Amino acid sequence: MGPDTPSGSGPGLEVRPFRALTYRDRDPGHLARVSSPAYDLVTPAGRARLADADPHNIVRLILPQVDGQPQSAGASAELAASTLRAWLAEGVLVRDPVPALWLYELQPADGGPATVGWLGAVALPPAGSAAVLPHEDTYPAAVEGRRALLAATGTDLEPIVLAHDPEPEVAEVSGRVRRSTPTMELRDGDGVLHRLWRVDDGATLEAATRALSRTRAVIADGHHRFAAARANAGTHGGAGSDAVLALVTPMGPGGLRVDPIHRVVPGLPFDAAVAAAARGFVTAEVPVDGAAPAAVVAAARTWLADPAERGLLLSDGVRLVRLTAAAPELRAAVPTEAPPAWRDLDVVLAHHGLLQVLWARPDTADAVVLAHGLEEALTSAVERAGVAVLLRAPSPTDVAAVARAGARMPRKSTLFVPKPRTGLVLRPLAG
Repeated sequence: MGPDTPSGSGPGLEVRPFRALTYRDRDPGHLARVSSPAYDLVTPAGRARLADADPHNIVRLILPQVDGQPQSAGASAELAASTLRAWLAEGVLVRDPVPALWLYELQPADGGPATVGWLGAVALPPAGSAAVLPHEDTYPAAVEGRRALLAATGTDLEPIVLAHDPEPEVAEVSGRVRRSTPTMELRDGDGVLHRLWRVDDGATLEAATRALSRTRAVIADGHHRFAAARANAGTHGGAGSDAVLALVTPMGPGGLRVDPIHRVVPGLPFDAAVAAAARGFVTAEVPVDGAAPAAVVAAARTWLADPAERGLLLSDGVRLVRLTAAAPELRAAVPTEAPPAWRDLDVVLAHHGLLQVLWARPDTADAVVLAHGLEEALTSAVERAGVAVLLRAPSPTDVAAVARAGARMPRKSTLFVPKPRTGLVLRPLAG
């Protein structure tokens, strides 16, 4: 690859500096109280806790409610816009005087390798471009909800996350900036240390944007927000609508890891679920050392982490059953026109074979509930008198291969972590 040629074909990423909107009070404790996880990771109970933590918590913009009750998409968007105008008038949020990029470092609590990326306004590539590639399906209703919020507020309220091709100059520029004093930092409830550097000097900006222009990226997080930005640009246009706020971080070292997103099918008796699954898989009990929920979690985690094992796990929160050796007729339910990188994924076999064929479940939010961790999945299975389908995560390489083959995983197949904190840096579209 030549020094000025993006990996693959076609142009690479166009990452622009922007005039950020940030909280005036940058005390670490205050930033921890007013920031939030991404909107789609906030449960109703979590939303209430965040809103109670501070009257200016960002959740009041990304998930606006009246008296604790969700509103229609249009009403929510107008409420968020009204709240944002009030915070600007009160000086809660302040606008940067000049455009900048933000270097963002996420240091895990366990002391493992930090994830480092650049926050910028990433130009929406034209149709057919390979500069930014999605890998998951989206829900039209969810896209419209985010589009309405973007149109009403005129502001990117939280970044999407892009995983870009490795590029030595990006790492070199990032390393130089990280040796200086951060502009803001906080530690979140999971112990992750978030540090951000505001970068506005011309030489560093030119070096960072030039290096990033030699890369292409896969959407790691924010498929609905990316689609909403495209829809908003098509319906509203206007200054700044041709870009989206994104954290651009490398694929591989210094970048993100992928966790699975499990499935829970409510109201499905466990014995009936296993019997139906046995028509397409080889089933076997997985031993659990004790009846406590923690024992089920430990047994599931051990089995899923074993590289010698293959297949899926089912659980009702008490028992564990493994599904392996999918029958040829079940594999035939997976679309044969799809590329091999897609057909061989556990989540694809679970979605197309187990859920749709053997259990005859539609792919709707009520029929198949998502869970972002083992404990959440198993607790949900108990509370909903249903069955948890526990999955392994695809590797970042698998995700990139699917995206570059032009395929899409089932909705919410991947959970890239760690996540940037919502509310630290916002991007007004205009000005």
